[in-house]
Amino acid sequence: MQCLDKPGISFCARTTYEENAITNAVEIYDSMSGRLHFMAANNDCGVREYDMEKFQLMNYFRFPWPVNHTSMSPDSKILTVVGDDLTGLLVDSCNGKTIGSIVGHLDYSFASAWHPDGRTFATGNQDKTCRIWDMRNLSAPTAVLKGNMGAVRSVRYSSDRRFLVVAEPADFVHIYNAEGEYKKRQEIDMFGEISGVSLSPDDESLYIGIWDRTYASLLQYNRKRSTEYVDMFT
Repeated sequence: MQCLDKPGISFCARTTYEENAITNAVEIYDSMSGRLHFMAANNDCGVREYDMEKFQLMNYFRFPWPVNHTSMSPDSKILTVVGDDLTGLLVDSCNGKTIGSIVGHLDYSFASAWHPDGRTFATGNQDKTCRIWDMRNLSAPTAVLKGNMGAVRSVRYSSDRRFLVVAEPADFVHIYNAEGEYKKRQEIDMFGEISGVSLSPDDESLYIGIWDRTYASLLQYNRKRSTEYVDMFT
């Protein structure tokens, strides 16, 4: 683990010695105790929770298939777990027990994200869709958002609840209006393999990672605001 504001490596450890044990995703969040934790999703079918201040392993959960991504609910009580299986899981973050299943995708999932309301979450899949779920009724997704040409590999909600960012593996990033039932969409069309997307804490900037060997870069897009002036007549 490396901090951008400090030189060198802050912490380094090997999570597992199993073959093909790729760490597919890392999710940073505030735990229920208020401490900063991160969750590592691994190809060895394991999910590991670490305390970032003590650099200690806090929890280790195992699943029947390689885990590609996890995301923690805003209250830090529920964990979404998706991977090399058609079914995703909702898991108790304290003991790793399954409390719900996500059924509807046609292929393996690689991304997930919680809406700030703590009820809604999104999953991204190789079936070229991002599906929106309400944990109060998991029988079917509330919306199915389709990509242009590839799997959905990265999804992020804005902290102000207004937007959902959906990234394909290459060339396309979609920004949906989460307040309007995902009916409106802005599309960013670029060139390059996309490693992921992220929003700044104030939601003013969108960052897109490009891992293409030739065009490797970090793209920053700033929110454009329209200012309306009202003429006052006296």
